[in-house]
Order: sequence, then C-alpha cells, then structure tokens
Amino acid sequence: MQVLRRRRRRLLTLTGLAALLLAASGGLPAVADAQHTDPLQRQVDAIHDTGVVGVSAEVTAPGTRTGAVARAGVAEKGSRRPMPPGGRFRIGSATKTFTAAVVLQLVGEGRMSLEDTVERWLPGVVAGSGLDGSRITVRQLLQHTSGVPEVLPEIAALNSADGYRAERFRTYTPPELAGLAMQRSEEVTSDAAWSYSNTNYILAAMIIREVTGRSWDREVEDRIIRPLGLSGTSTPGTSPFVPGPHAHAYTTFGAGTGTGTDAGVDVTRLNTSMAIGSGAVISTTHDLSRFYAALLDGRLLEPAELAEMTSTVSAPGMGVRYGLGLGEIPLSCGGSYFGHPGELLGYRTWAGITRDGSRTAVVYATSEGGPETQQAMRTLVDQELCGAGRGAGAG
Repeated sequence: MQVLRRRRRRLLTLTGLAALLLAASGGLPAVADAQHTDPLQRQVDAIHDTGVVGVSAEVTAPGTRTGAVARAGVAEKGSRRPMPPGGRFRIGSATKTFTAAVVLQLVGEGRMSLEDTVERWLPGVVAGSGLDGSRITVRQLLQHTSGVPEVLPEIAALNSADGYRAERFRTYTPPELAGLAMQRSEEVTSDAAWSYSNTNYILAAMIIREVTGRSWDREVEDRIIRPLGLSGTSTPGTSPFVPGPHAHAYTTFGAGTGTGTDAGVDVTRLNTSMAIGSGAVISTTHDLSRFYAALLDGRLLEPAELAEMTSTVSAPGMGVRYGLGLGEIPLSCGGSYFGHPGELLGYRTWAGITRDGSRTAVVYATSEGGPETQQAMRTLVDQELCGAGRGAGAG
C-alpha cells in the first residue's frame, strides 16, 4: 500500500494538484536573480535553476495588447536548441477546466443537469464496494466529491520506465478505464469527502458523449478550440505525438532526482487515451491564457453556469478550495485567483487567472524537478497575478 501511494503521488496531475496546491497554503519563497531586471525572466530563471530542462512562461496584464514571454533552458536534453517560441505541450489536468466548461455549456442548454446522477447517463458503469452510481451526481464528479477511485495506478505506462516502453502506444477506451477504476473500489472510504481522482473526468467525458452523441474530443474542438481560435491547441485522440514546435519531456518514474543530467527518460511520445477528459489536451501558454480569459470574462459560459464553476468547496489538507474544474488559490497580495495545475509525464504546468479575468499567468516546465520547482512555478503565477514589478494591483 505504501508503494502504491508513492506511485500515485507521481502520476499525471495528482502530483501537480496535491503538491502545488498544498504549497499554495505556505509562504512564498523569494525570487532573486541579479542577472535579469525583468521580473518574469527572473522568475523563469529561478524555475530553471531548480534543475528542470526547460521553462517557458507567458503573462497578460491590463493595458497590454500582447503577453510578456520569457524562456530558459533547452528544448532537448544534451542539445543547444532553445525552448521553442509558442511551443506546444501536454497540459495535464488543466484539461479538466475544458471538460467542465463543456459540461456546463450542456447544462446551460438544458440538455443535462449538474444534479443528474451518473447512473442516469452511464447505467451500471459506477458500481463496486461502497460505490453506487445512482447516488453520485455530475456535480460531484466535477467537484471531486464523488468518492470514485483513481484509475492511474492501473496504467503501466505512467508507473515505470519499463511500463512506459512497453505500453506508451497502447490505446484505452473510456469504458475500459472506468472498469479498471471500479476494480479498485475497495479503497473507497467515504462517498462525500473531497478526494482528487482523474476517473471523475473520464466519466464526465463519457457523459458528454452520451448527452451529445459525439466524442469528448469533438465537443471540445467545436465548443472551445475552434470558436476561440486556439490554433496551438488540440485533442490528440490516440496519436502519441505532440504536433508542431515542442520541447521534449522527461521523467524518472521516481528512480532519480528529476533534475539536470538525471532528468530521466524521454517520454515525449505517449498515447494519452488513458487521460481522456482528465489530462489529454495539448496547448501553448498563449492559448491557455486566452482560454482562461474567455472563461472568466463570460465568453464561454452564461453567468449562472460560470457561478456554478467558481463556487468552491474546501479541499481538506490542500489549503485551497475547488470548484468545477477550477482551483481557487490564495494570493500573497490578498484575495485569490482561479486556475489549475497540470502534469503528464514530464510536462508540468501551472495556469492562473485573476477573478476578473484581466490578468493571466501560464508557465510550463519540462522534466520533473522537485519541490523547489513546484514552489518556484507557483511563485511566478502568484507574483505576476499580484502585478509584481509591473505597477499594477492584484486585480
């Protein structure tokens, strides 16, 4: 059991959410580097100095027509190629915000309700020891209060270097993933406590298909990606490739430091069908900024549905609150912001936006780094959303 728990902390965005959001309740480290005068570049350099291979960040602020951008490190370990401008990367659990937005659009259209049970749309799918789909609502899936167990420990490609090499191209179907998760239902301890599980959003993707008759990929494309003109964003389906310019991803699977020359195995190629709805989207810092801005300023959701998304509950032990596909994180300058961390085998990201949608900060790193990396990424988002060094308030 202890080995399983250690594995789970390294999987997909479970690590990103638990570690990064937990850090959000602690003090912010100082970011100091006299080499650069630009605060964003200093913070990007500070992340790179924690030992990751590459870092890229973009920030938007009131009164600016284009985002400020900073990069550090290289696109591939052992090379001298810089991080690509507009590079694409797997955004991990930031995908959950896309999925929640689609569900809430369907709610706004009257085609489903947040109080619908899982059993209504997926009869017989959620069942097992302590589980009953007729007692779990769509809201609880999106809010991580369903009690549904995590499927990721069953995915070999995410758990070890040998498993990755053997199964990185394997295709999973959503029903197969749900079945694997239900096999772990003996670990369910309560049906209402907040507990982060990627399975919740796999089930949400399945419900989207039942409601619309079309795939999760198609709905995300037609409802979000195309209307917003997110040209660097895609849902890859079963393709193992990151299209367009991109940096390589690395992970140690827990066998090394995850930094510098010990950054680990190149895991850039991966069939992410195991992360449908929960972590499969590929995007860029620029597109993520535009997506979150459109979400918070009301271009994607009507006021009632946006209010549902941003209505949060306590995430015990995290020091933050969680809504429907969005975390609410305290700002060091007062108030809070919305966003979501993400991690998928060597790509780690953090995206945040002020409550009024006027200021965004998105950063991603390649390779795992360590606790210092997570804290430095969180610090960048916090300081940029607080307007550090840019003559603006928190918003």
